[in-house]
Amino acid sequence: MVRDRQFITLSEARMPLFAGIDLGGTNIKVGIVDDCGRPLSWHKIPTDSPRGPEDGARRMAEAVAEAARQAGLKPEQIAAVGLGSPGTMDIPAGMLLEPHNLPGWYHFPIRERVSHYTELPVTFVNDANAAAYGEFWVGTGRDFHSMVLFTLGTGIGCGVIIGELLIEGEHSHGAECGHIIVDSSPNARVCGCGQPGHLEAYASATAVIKRAEEALAAGRASLVRQQIAGGERLTPLLLAKAAEQNDALALELIMDTARWLGIGAVDLAHTIDPDGIVLGGAMTFGGQESPLGRKFLEQIHHEFKQRAFPVLAETIKIGFASLGGDAGYLGAAGIARAALRRKTVSPTHE
Repeated sequence: MVRDRQFITLSEARMPLFAGIDLGGTNIKVGIVDDCGRPLSWHKIPTDSPRGPEDGARRMAEAVAEAARQAGLKPEQIAAVGLGSPGTMDIPAGMLLEPHNLPGWYHFPIRERVSHYTELPVTFVNDANAAAYGEFWVGTGRDFHSMVLFTLGTGIGCGVIIGELLIEGEHSHGAECGHIIVDSSPNARVCGCGQPGHLEAYASATAVIKRAEEALAAGRASLVRQQIAGGERLTPLLLAKAAEQNDALALELIMDTARWLGIGAVDLAHTIDPDGIVLGGAMTFGGQESPLGRKFLEQIHHEFKQRAFPVLAETIKIGFASLGGDAGYLGAAGIARAALRRKTVSPTHE
Protein backbone atom coordinates (compact mmCIF):
# COMPACT_ATOMS: atom_id res chain seq x y z
CA MET A 1 0.00 0.00 0.00
CA VAL A 2 2.93 2.34 0.54
CA ARG A 3 3.78 2.22 -3.15
CA ASP A 4 0.26 3.01 -4.37
CA ARG A 5 -1.38 4.68 -1.42
CA GLN A 6 -4.85 5.86 -2.40
CA PHE A 7 -7.17 8.07 -0.39
CA ILE A 8 -10.92 8.51 -0.38
CA THR A 9 -12.60 11.88 0.04
CA LEU A 10 -14.57 12.94 3.08
CA SER A 11 -17.79 12.68 1.06
CA GLU A 12 -16.98 9.06 0.25
CA ALA A 13 -16.14 8.11 3.83
CA ARG A 14 -18.34 5.93 5.97
CA MET A 15 -18.68 7.36 9.47
CA PRO A 16 -17.37 7.28 12.14
CA LEU A 17 -13.77 8.27 11.48
CA PHE A 18 -10.69 7.20 13.41
CA ALA A 19 -7.07 8.32 13.72
CA GLY A 20 -4.30 5.76 13.80
CA ILE A 21 -0.85 6.58 15.18
CA ASP A 22 2.16 4.36 14.49
CA LEU A 23 4.90 5.41 16.90
CA GLY A 24 8.36 4.29 15.84
CA GLY A 25 11.89 5.02 16.95
CA THR A 26 12.53 7.19 13.88
CA ASN A 27 9.15 8.39 12.61
CA ILE A 28 5.57 8.83 13.73
CA LYS A 29 2.96 7.98 11.09
CA VAL A 30 -0.61 9.19 11.43
CA GLY A 31 -3.62 8.46 9.25
CA ILE A 32 -7.34 9.24 9.26
CA VAL A 33 -9.38 6.15 8.45
CA ASP A 34 -13.07 5.59 7.86
CA ASP A 35 -15.27 2.83 9.30
CA CYS A 36 -14.34 0.53 6.40
CA GLY A 37 -10.59 0.95 6.89
CA ARG A 38 -10.07 3.30 3.95
CA PRO A 39 -7.57 6.14 4.52
CA LEU A 40 -8.55 9.75 3.97
CA SER A 41 -5.12 11.22 4.72
CA TRP A 42 -1.65 10.37 5.94
CA HIS A 43 1.01 12.42 7.69
CA LYS A 44 4.50 11.64 8.97
CA ILE A 45 6.76 13.50 11.41
CA PRO A 46 10.14 12.62 12.94
CA THR A 47 9.91 11.03 16.38
CA ASP A 48 12.86 13.09 17.60
CA SER A 49 12.96 10.96 20.74
CA PRO A 50 15.63 13.04 22.59
CA ARG A 51 12.97 15.75 23.04
CA GLY A 52 11.22 13.38 25.42
CA PRO A 53 7.84 11.66 25.68
CA GLU A 54 5.78 14.65 26.78
CA ASP A 55 6.88 16.58 23.72
CA GLY A 56 6.26 13.47 21.64
CA ALA A 57 2.70 13.14 22.92
CA ARG A 58 2.03 16.80 22.13
CA ARG A 59 3.42 16.47 18.62
CA MET A 60 1.39 13.31 18.01
CA ALA A 61 -1.72 15.36 18.71
CA GLU A 62 -0.48 18.05 16.32
CA ALA A 63 0.07 15.36 13.67
CA VAL A 64 -3.48 14.08 14.19
CA ALA A 65 -4.76 17.63 13.75
CA GLU A 66 -2.73 18.02 10.56
CA ALA A 67 -3.97 14.72 9.15
CA ALA A 68 -7.51 15.80 9.98
CA ARG A 69 -6.93 19.12 8.20
CA GLN A 70 -5.67 17.29 5.12
CA ALA A 71 -8.84 15.16 5.17
CA GLY A 72 -11.03 18.26 5.35
CA LEU A 73 -12.31 17.79 8.89
CA LYS A 74 -11.75 19.07 12.39
CA PRO A 75 -10.09 16.91 15.07
CA GLU A 76 -13.32 16.83 17.08
CA GLN A 77 -14.98 14.97 14.18
CA ILE A 78 -12.70 11.99 14.92
CA ALA A 79 -14.41 9.37 17.07
CA ALA A 80 -11.31 7.84 18.66
CA VAL A 81 -7.56 7.44 18.31
CA GLY A 82 -5.53 4.23 18.19
CA LEU A 83 -1.89 4.35 19.24
CA GLY A 84 0.54 1.58 18.31
CA SER A 85 3.86 1.72 20.13
CA PRO A 86 6.97 -0.40 20.56
CA GLY A 87 7.32 -2.18 23.91
CA THR A 88 7.84 -2.91 26.66
CA MET A 89 4.53 -1.65 27.97
CA ASP A 90 1.71 -2.05 30.44
CA ILE A 91 -1.30 -1.98 28.16
CA PRO A 92 -4.10 -1.83 30.78
CA ALA A 93 -2.33 1.09 32.48
CA GLY A 94 -1.52 2.82 29.19
CA MET A 95 2.14 2.98 30.16
CA LEU A 96 5.34 2.78 28.19
CA LEU A 97 7.78 0.89 30.40
CA GLU A 98 11.26 0.60 28.87
CA PRO A 99 11.02 0.65 25.04
CA HIS A 100 14.48 -0.13 23.71
CA ASN A 101 14.20 2.11 20.64
CA LEU A 102 12.80 5.09 22.60
CA PRO A 103 15.50 5.70 25.21
CA GLY A 104 14.32 7.98 27.95
CA TRP A 105 10.64 7.37 27.25
CA TYR A 106 10.51 5.16 30.33
CA HIS A 107 7.54 4.63 32.66
CA PHE A 108 5.49 7.24 30.82
CA PRO A 109 1.65 7.35 30.79
CA ILE A 110 1.51 7.77 27.04
CA ARG A 111 -2.15 6.84 26.51
CA GLU A 112 -3.36 9.46 28.97
CA ARG A 113 -1.03 12.15 27.62
CA VAL A 114 -1.99 11.61 23.99
CA SER A 115 -5.63 11.62 25.07
CA HIS A 116 -4.99 14.88 26.93
CA TYR A 117 -3.50 16.62 23.92
CA THR A 118 -5.94 15.28 21.33
CA GLU A 119 -8.97 15.63 23.61
CA LEU A 120 -10.09 12.24 22.28
CA PRO A 121 -10.35 8.70 23.67
CA VAL A 122 -7.21 6.67 22.94
CA THR A 123 -6.61 2.94 22.76
CA PHE A 124 -3.07 1.68 23.29
CA VAL A 125 -1.53 -1.38 21.66
CA ASN A 126 1.78 -3.03 20.87
CA ASP A 127 3.03 -1.97 17.42
CA ALA A 128 3.28 -5.56 16.11
CA ASN A 129 -0.31 -6.19 17.20
CA ALA A 130 -1.35 -2.99 15.45
CA ALA A 131 0.30 -4.14 12.21
CA ALA A 132 -1.32 -7.55 12.60
CA TYR A 133 -4.73 -5.97 13.05
CA GLY A 134 -4.21 -3.81 9.97
CA GLU A 135 -3.50 -6.89 7.85
CA PHE A 136 -6.43 -8.70 9.48
CA TRP A 137 -8.88 -5.84 8.91
CA VAL A 138 -8.03 -4.61 5.42
CA GLY A 139 -4.93 -6.51 4.24
CA THR A 140 -3.88 -10.06 3.48
CA GLY A 141 -5.96 -11.44 6.36
CA ARG A 142 -9.21 -9.62 5.55
CA ASP A 143 -10.96 -12.92 4.78
CA PHE A 144 -9.57 -14.67 7.86
CA HIS A 145 -11.26 -15.18 11.20
CA SER A 146 -7.94 -15.77 12.96
CA MET A 147 -4.41 -14.86 11.97
CA VAL A 148 -0.78 -14.71 13.00
CA LEU A 149 1.57 -12.01 11.68
CA PHE A 150 5.35 -12.28 11.82
CA THR A 151 7.16 -8.98 11.22
CA LEU A 152 10.66 -9.79 10.06
CA GLY A 153 13.26 -7.13 10.71
CA THR A 154 16.07 -6.43 13.16
CA GLY A 155 14.08 -8.66 15.51
CA ILE A 156 10.87 -10.62 15.01
CA GLY A 157 7.62 -9.02 16.05
CA CYS A 158 4.38 -10.92 16.13
CA GLY A 159 0.66 -10.35 16.44
CA VAL A 160 -2.06 -12.91 17.04
CA ILE A 161 -5.75 -12.22 16.38
CA ILE A 162 -8.68 -14.55 16.97
CA GLY A 163 -11.86 -12.97 15.77
CA GLU A 164 -11.80 -9.39 17.01
CA LEU A 165 -9.62 -10.45 19.95
CA LEU A 166 -5.98 -9.43 20.12
CA ILE A 167 -3.88 -11.77 22.23
CA GLU A 168 -2.24 -9.23 24.54
CA GLY A 169 -1.87 -11.43 27.62
CA GLU A 170 -2.33 -10.77 31.31
CA HIS A 171 1.02 -8.94 31.56
CA SER A 172 1.05 -7.18 28.15
CA HIS A 173 3.49 -9.76 26.76
CA GLY A 174 1.11 -11.93 24.73
CA ALA A 175 2.08 -12.90 21.18
CA GLU A 176 5.82 -12.38 21.74
CA CYS A 177 6.30 -15.22 19.27
CA GLY A 178 9.74 -14.11 18.16
CA HIS A 179 10.75 -15.55 21.52
CA ILE A 180 9.28 -19.02 21.18
CA ILE A 181 11.97 -21.67 21.62
CA VAL A 182 12.93 -23.49 18.43
CA ASP A 183 16.27 -24.91 19.61
CA SER A 184 16.76 -26.38 23.09
CA SER A 185 20.24 -27.77 22.44
CA PRO A 186 23.14 -26.75 24.72
CA ASN A 187 24.72 -24.81 21.85
CA ALA A 188 21.59 -22.89 20.86
CA ARG A 189 22.10 -19.39 19.55
CA VAL A 190 21.42 -16.57 21.98
CA CYS A 191 18.62 -14.12 21.22
CA GLY A 192 18.97 -10.37 21.57
CA CYS A 193 16.91 -10.65 24.76
CA GLY A 194 19.72 -12.74 26.27
CA GLN A 195 17.98 -16.13 26.25
CA PRO A 196 19.06 -19.10 24.10
CA GLY A 197 17.15 -20.87 21.38
CA HIS A 198 14.54 -18.27 20.46
CA LEU A 199 13.21 -17.98 16.92
CA GLU A 200 14.57 -14.42 16.72
CA ALA A 201 18.09 -15.80 17.19
CA TYR A 202 17.68 -17.79 13.95
CA ALA A 203 15.32 -15.93 11.64
CA SER A 204 15.69 -12.18 12.26
CA ALA A 205 17.84 -9.86 10.14
CA THR A 206 20.31 -9.71 13.03
CA ALA A 207 20.55 -13.50 13.02
CA VAL A 208 21.00 -13.73 9.25
CA ILE A 209 23.85 -11.22 9.34
CA LYS A 210 25.52 -13.04 12.23
CA ARG A 211 25.38 -16.37 10.40
CA ALA A 212 26.78 -14.70 7.28
CA GLU A 213 29.66 -13.20 9.26
CA GLU A 214 30.46 -16.61 10.74
CA ALA A 215 30.44 -18.30 7.34
CA LEU A 216 32.69 -15.67 5.79
CA ALA A 217 35.08 -15.85 8.76
CA ALA A 218 35.24 -19.64 8.23
CA GLY A 219 36.42 -19.03 4.66
CA ARG A 220 33.24 -19.72 2.68
CA ALA A 221 33.38 -18.41 -0.88
CA SER A 222 30.79 -15.79 -1.76
CA LEU A 223 30.16 -12.75 -3.92
CA VAL A 224 29.33 -11.03 -0.64
CA ARG A 225 32.98 -11.07 0.35
CA GLN A 226 33.96 -8.95 -2.66
CA GLN A 227 31.03 -6.61 -2.15
CA ILE A 228 32.00 -5.98 1.46
CA ALA A 229 35.62 -5.44 0.41
CA GLY A 230 34.31 -2.83 -2.03
CA GLY A 231 32.73 -0.87 0.81
CA GLU A 232 29.20 -2.28 0.92
CA ARG A 233 27.60 -3.08 4.27
CA LEU A 234 26.51 -6.62 5.09
CA THR A 235 22.71 -6.58 5.18
CA PRO A 236 19.89 -8.96 4.23
CA LEU A 237 19.44 -6.83 1.10
CA LEU A 238 23.06 -7.43 0.09
CA LEU A 239 22.55 -11.15 0.65
CA ALA A 240 19.39 -11.03 -1.45
CA LYS A 241 21.22 -9.37 -4.32
CA ALA A 242 23.94 -12.03 -4.15
CA ALA A 243 21.36 -14.84 -4.02
CA GLU A 244 19.69 -13.42 -7.12
CA GLN A 245 23.08 -13.88 -8.80
CA ASN A 246 23.06 -17.55 -7.73
CA ASP A 247 25.53 -17.08 -4.89
CA ALA A 248 25.43 -20.39 -3.03
CA LEU A 249 26.18 -19.05 0.44
CA ALA A 250 23.65 -16.22 0.26
CA LEU A 251 20.93 -18.55 -0.98
CA GLU A 252 21.78 -21.10 1.72
CA LEU A 253 21.47 -18.46 4.45
CA ILE A 254 18.12 -17.24 3.15
CA MET A 255 16.68 -20.74 2.79
CA ASP A 256 17.94 -21.67 6.25
CA THR A 257 16.10 -18.64 7.60
CA ALA A 258 12.95 -19.88 5.86
CA ARG A 259 13.42 -23.31 7.45
CA TRP A 260 13.50 -21.83 10.94
CA LEU A 261 10.44 -19.70 10.20
CA GLY A 262 8.64 -22.82 9.04
CA ILE A 263 9.42 -24.45 12.39
CA GLY A 264 8.14 -21.38 14.24
CA ALA A 265 4.99 -21.37 12.11
CA VAL A 266 4.30 -24.99 13.07
CA ASP A 267 4.60 -24.16 16.77
CA LEU A 268 1.97 -21.45 16.39
CA ALA A 269 -0.25 -23.55 14.14
CA HIS A 270 -0.36 -26.30 16.76
CA THR A 271 -1.10 -23.75 19.48
CA ILE A 272 -3.64 -21.48 17.77
CA ASP A 273 -4.84 -23.25 14.60
CA PRO A 274 -5.34 -19.95 12.70
CA ASP A 275 -6.76 -19.43 9.23
CA GLY A 276 -3.50 -17.91 8.08
CA ILE A 277 0.08 -16.99 8.91
CA VAL A 278 1.27 -13.74 7.32
CA LEU A 279 4.85 -12.56 6.83
CA GLY A 280 5.62 -8.84 6.87
CA GLY A 281 8.39 -6.44 7.78
CA ALA A 282 11.51 -5.36 5.95
CA MET A 283 13.05 -8.80 5.44
CA THR A 284 10.78 -10.69 3.06
CA PHE A 285 13.37 -10.80 0.24
CA GLY A 286 11.14 -9.02 -2.24
CA GLY A 287 7.93 -10.76 -1.24
CA GLN A 288 5.50 -12.15 -3.76
CA GLU A 289 6.78 -9.87 -6.51
CA SER A 290 10.30 -11.35 -6.43
CA PRO A 291 11.42 -14.83 -7.57
CA LEU A 292 13.66 -14.95 -4.49
CA GLY A 293 10.77 -13.95 -2.22
CA ARG A 294 8.59 -16.67 -3.72
CA LYS A 295 11.37 -19.22 -3.25
CA PHE A 296 11.74 -18.08 0.38
CA LEU A 297 7.99 -18.61 0.90
CA GLU A 298 8.09 -22.01 -0.81
CA GLN A 299 10.78 -23.15 1.62
CA ILE A 300 8.66 -22.03 4.58
CA HIS A 301 5.73 -23.97 3.12
CA HIS A 302 7.91 -27.04 2.64
CA GLU A 303 9.12 -27.03 6.25
CA PHE A 304 5.61 -26.36 7.51
CA LYS A 305 4.11 -29.27 5.59
CA GLN A 306 6.86 -31.60 6.78
CA ARG A 307 6.14 -30.89 10.45
CA ALA A 308 2.52 -29.78 10.88
CA PHE A 309 -0.51 -31.99 11.43
CA PRO A 310 -1.75 -32.94 7.93
CA VAL A 311 -5.07 -31.10 8.27
CA LEU A 312 -3.23 -27.90 9.27
CA ALA A 313 -0.63 -28.33 6.54
CA GLU A 314 -3.41 -28.47 3.97
CA THR A 315 -5.68 -25.74 5.29
CA ILE A 316 -3.60 -22.98 6.93
CA LYS A 317 -2.59 -20.35 4.40
CA ILE A 318 0.88 -18.81 4.59
CA GLY A 319 1.58 -15.66 2.60
CA PHE A 320 3.09 -12.20 2.53
CA ALA A 321 1.59 -9.08 4.10
CA SER A 322 0.19 -6.50 1.68
CA LEU A 323 -0.03 -3.18 3.54
CA GLY A 324 3.68 -2.47 3.98
CA GLY A 325 4.44 0.44 6.27
CA ASP A 326 0.77 1.46 6.40
CA ALA A 327 -0.24 -1.59 8.44
CA GLY A 328 0.63 0.04 11.77
CA TYR A 329 -1.52 3.16 11.57
CA LEU A 330 -4.37 1.33 9.82
CA GLY A 331 -4.36 -1.36 12.47
CA ALA A 332 -4.17 1.14 15.32
CA ALA A 333 -7.21 2.93 13.87
CA GLY A 334 -8.98 -0.41 13.49
CA ILE A 335 -8.30 -1.33 17.10
CA ALA A 336 -9.73 2.03 18.21
CA ARG A 337 -12.78 1.24 16.09
CA ALA A 338 -13.18 -2.20 17.65
CA ALA A 339 -12.84 -0.74 21.15
CA LEU A 340 -15.42 1.93 20.44
CA ARG A 341 -17.82 -0.68 19.13
CA ARG A 342 -17.40 -2.58 22.39
CA LYS A 343 -17.93 0.67 24.31
CA THR A 344 -14.80 0.04 26.36
CA VAL A 345 -12.43 2.75 25.16
CA SER A 346 -10.39 4.01 28.12
CA PRO A 347 -9.42 6.52 29.24
CA THR A 348 -11.54 9.38 27.93
CA HIS A 349 -10.39 12.97 28.14
CA GLU A 350 -11.60 14.68 31.27
